[in-house]
Amino acid sequence: MKKKRVKDEKQEKNQSSARKRKKTGSEHDKTEKKKIKKDGEQEEKKKERGKKDEESEKWKWWEEGKSSDTQKWSSLEHKGPYFPPEYEPLPDNICFKYDGQPVKLSPVTEEIATFYAKMLDHEYTSKDVFQNNFFSDWREEMTKEERKQIKTLSKCDFTQIHKYFVKKSEERKNMTKEEKQVLKEEASRLMEEYGFCLLDGHREKIGNFKLEPPGLFRGRGEHPKMGKLKKRIQPEDVTINCSQDSKIPTPPAGHRWKRVQHDNTVTWLASWLENIHGRPKYIMLNPSSKLKGEKDWQKYETARQLKMKVDSIRKQYRRDWTSREMKIRQRGVAIYFIDKLALRAGNEKDDESADTVGCCSLRVEHITLHRRLDAQEHVVEFDFLGKDSIRYYNKVPVEKQVFKNLKLFIKHKDPEDDLFDRITTVKLNKTLNECMPGLTAKVFRTFNASTTLQDQLNKLTTEGMTVEEKILSYNRANRAVAILCNHQRAAPKTFERSMQLLQEKIQKKKEQIEDAKKELKEAKKAHKDAPSDKSKKLLEKKEKAVQRLSDQLKKLQLQETDREENKVIALGTSKLNYLDPRISVAWCKKHQVPIEKIYNKTQRDKFAWAIDMTDENFQF
Repeated sequence: MKKKRVKDEKQEKNQSSARKRKKTGSEHDKTEKKKIKKDGEQEEKKKERGKKDEESEKWKWWEEGKSSDTQKWSSLEHKGPYFPPEYEPLPDNICFKYDGQPVKLSPVTEEIATFYAKMLDHEYTSKDVFQNNFFSDWREEMTKEERKQIKTLSKCDFTQIHKYFVKKSEERKNMTKEEKQVLKEEASRLMEEYGFCLLDGHREKIGNFKLEPPGLFRGRGEHPKMGKLKKRIQPEDVTINCSQDSKIPTPPAGHRWKRVQHDNTVTWLASWLENIHGRPKYIMLNPSSKLKGEKDWQKYETARQLKMKVDSIRKQYRRDWTSREMKIRQRGVAIYFIDKLALRAGNEKDDESADTVGCCSLRVEHITLHRRLDAQEHVVEFDFLGKDSIRYYNKVPVEKQVFKNLKLFIKHKDPEDDLFDRITTVKLNKTLNECMPGLTAKVFRTFNASTTLQDQLNKLTTEGMTVEEKILSYNRANRAVAILCNHQRAAPKTFERSMQLLQEKIQKKKEQIEDAKKELKEAKKAHKDAPSDKSKKLLEKKEKAVQRLSDQLKKLQLQETDREENKVIALGTSKLNYLDPRISVAWCKKHQVPIEKIYNKTQRDKFAWAIDMTDENFQF
C-alpha cells in the first residue's frame, strides 16, 4: 500500500511538471506568435512607409512645363541591351532524324531545328507558307554537307526534340517554390542592372531592355513571311544612343557596338535592323516614363484641339463631295470615312506584307453598295482585313452624295483596283495638317474614341448605382469605343470554363438565398408567436443575411453580363491608346469609384500625370 501511494504521488508530480511545461510551452508559443505578428506588422508598416516614400520621390515631370519639341533630354545614361544567352546544344541522347536515320547537326543548324520542333503542336507548322519559308531559311544556314543530305522537309523527323522540350516545359511548371524563387531573384537582378536608365538625373524605367531571342517569325493572319528565321542580334548590329558625358555601355566580351551616337532629338536608347522586314527596332523607355507620358499628353491635347475645329473641317469635306476635281471628291469621302467610322488611314506596303488595308488603300472589292438594305437607304457594306489581319465587317448607311460618289469611283474599275486611286495617305495627312497643325487621320481616331467614351459615360452613369454597376457602365462605354475602332479579339481559350465556374457560383448563391429566406420566414413566425429581444435580434440577423447574399448574387450576375458582353471585344487597346485617361480619372473621382477598379498598377504608373492633375470636373 505504501509503495502504491509513493508511486501515485510520483505520477501526480510528473503530471504536474508536464502540465507546467505544457503551460510554459504554450505561453512561449503565444509569446512567439505575438512576436511574429508584431514583426509582420512592423514589416508591413515599413513597406507602407517605403511605398509612400517612393510615391513622394516620383518625378512629377508634368509640373515642370513642356520640354522642347526638338531636344528630348539633356543627359542619358544606361547599360545597353541585355542579350539572350547563347544556344545550349541538345543532350547526346536527343537526336534529329532524316529519312529515318539519326543525323548529328552542326550547332547553328540544330538551334534552328529546335525552333521548328518547339512549334510542332501549333497550327502554324501545318501551313505550307510557314513550312516553305522555314525550310528555305534553314537550308541557307546549313553546312554544305548538311544541304547535300537534307533536301526535303517531309523526311525530317523532329519528334525527339519536340518531346524533349515538352518535358523541359513540364519540369519548369513543376519547379519547387525555392527553384522559382531563384529564377525570380535572377530576373530582379537583371531588371536592376539593365532595366533602368538615368534621364536628366532621374531614374527612369526602360520598356524592353531584353533583346528578342532568335526564332521563327509568325506574323498575324496569313502573313506571307511566316516561318522565316529571325536571326540572333549581335552587338555589332546595335547602335547605342546616350549623352556624350555619360559612361558608354560596355558590349559583351569579345564584341563591339556597331556605332555609339549622342542624339538628344530622339527618344530611343539602342537601335538595330531586324532581318525579316529590314526595319529598325528600338529599345525605348517604359510607358510610365517622362518621354512617353509627355508624348501621350500632347496626343490627347491635340485631339481636344480638334474639338474646336471639327465643325469647320466637316463643312469643308462636305463641300469637297461636289468638287469638279475627282481627287478632291475622293479626299472628301476618305476624310468622311475616317471621321465617321474611325478607319485608319492605311499605308502603302510592299508586295511581301500581309494584305491588310486602311481607308486610302481600300480596293473596289472591299465595298458593296446597296441602294436599300435592312430598311435603310444608301448602305455601304465594308469587308476587308485591317491592322494585324483583323477583319473589318460593317454595314453603314451613308449620305446620298457619298453614295453617288462611291458609284462614280468604282465605275469601269476591276475588283482589285484602288477605290481612292487619286489620293495617298501622305497627301491626305498633309491636307489635314493644313486644316489644323498636328492633325492626322490618327488624331481623328483618338478624338472620336475619347468623345464617344465621354458621351457614353455621361449617358450611362446615374446616381444611386453601386460601384459594380458603375464599372459595368464604364466597360459598356469602353466597349462602344472598341466597336467603333474595330478592336476585336478571339474568345479566350479559358472562356467557357471560367463562365461555367461563374454560373456554378451563381447557382450556389441562389440556393443559399433560398435557404436564408426559409430561415427568415421561420424567424418572422417565431417572433410573431413569442416576441422578445432575442427573437427580434435573430430576425434582424436573418434579414441582413438575405440582403448580404442578394448583394453578392447581384455582383456575380453583373460579372457574368460583363464577361459575356466582352467575350470578343478587346477593351485594353482603346483604353491604353485612344482614350484620354483624364476622362476616366475625372469619372472615378466624380462617382467615387476607386481608380484601381479601372487601371491596374502598370496602367496607373503610365497615367500618373493624368491621375495627379485631373479633378472631377474635367470633360474632354
